[in-house]
Amino acid sequence: MAQLSVNTELMLKPKKRNVFIRFVKQLDIQLMVLPALLLIIVFSYIPMYGVLMAFQDYSIFKGFTASPWVGLKHFEMFFNSPEFYEVMRNTIVISLLKFFIGFPAPILLALMLNEVKNMMFKRIVQTVSYLPHFMSWVIVAGLIMSMLSTDNGSVNILLEKMNFIDEPINFLSLPELFWSILVSTGVWKEIGFGSIVYLAAIASIDPSMYEAASMDGASKFKQIFLITLPSIMPVVLIFMILAIGNLLNAGFEDILLLAVNPVLRDVSDVIDTYVYRVGIQSSRYSYATAVGLFKAVISVGLLTMANYLARRAGSSLW
Repeated sequence: MAQLSVNTELMLKPKKRNVFIRFVKQLDIQLMVLPALLLIIVFSYIPMYGVLMAFQDYSIFKGFTASPWVGLKHFEMFFNSPEFYEVMRNTIVISLLKFFIGFPAPILLALMLNEVKNMMFKRIVQTVSYLPHFMSWVIVAGLIMSMLSTDNGSVNILLEKMNFIDEPINFLSLPELFWSILVSTGVWKEIGFGSIVYLAAIASIDPSMYEAASMDGASKFKQIFLITLPSIMPVVLIFMILAIGNLLNAGFEDILLLAVNPVLRDVSDVIDTYVYRVGIQSSRYSYATAVGLFKAVISVGLLTMANYLARRAGSSLW
């Protein structure tokens, strides 16, 4: 038994030495990673200490050490609050709409751009579709409000000219239209930038596969379904895992800037805006932390489940 432990120790020492030697040889690369690692530690891991507030009646004057512990009190308050059903419904519905509409949109755009043979037209479409991503939500929200305005808004003017309406409609005061406006605006803003990765994945496919399929009589649609989509499926699965992990991130900036009308509160209040409203504006720090922690735990569970299912399909994050 002693001889076995000695042999095991001798086997592990070279491995440790090899790891150290490889680290020294890659020192320049490791130093490049260091700033990103420091940012993650400072802005992601150190603030995790603040999660303690969720289990305390936190007071700024008392701090973490003197604030009384209350256990799961704030979680129970959230689950029993009259806003719980409304906030969770809005979060889930908006997130699912963004997922089922916003996730496949960049893939479809990449597939269509891949079939464009005119390179000049292709570059123009790519540039125009990428541009909204680099605009802040403040600018995008202002543009949408201007277009949907009842006072010389381009959408109302167009509808009046086409005799679809008799008088201007205040679109951003109608709760039944808010989800459509929010989701379509998000898709328009991110569809171009999201297609970059898929275009790169499509570009790496061996052209001889398309030539062989064409010689066998496969149409363009068959080539897409039998060659392109299966070839980029590992990339699609990875991004799907990340999208499912962020499923409860229904949005913050877009909703906060577009839902300026109090009438929209019933359909626009999601977990992020609710945390901002009760945590920052009402100074209920412990309650807001508990709500945020609840969301984080559910997100980790969704991410783990999605990764497990993707791993069984042959591609996963870990």
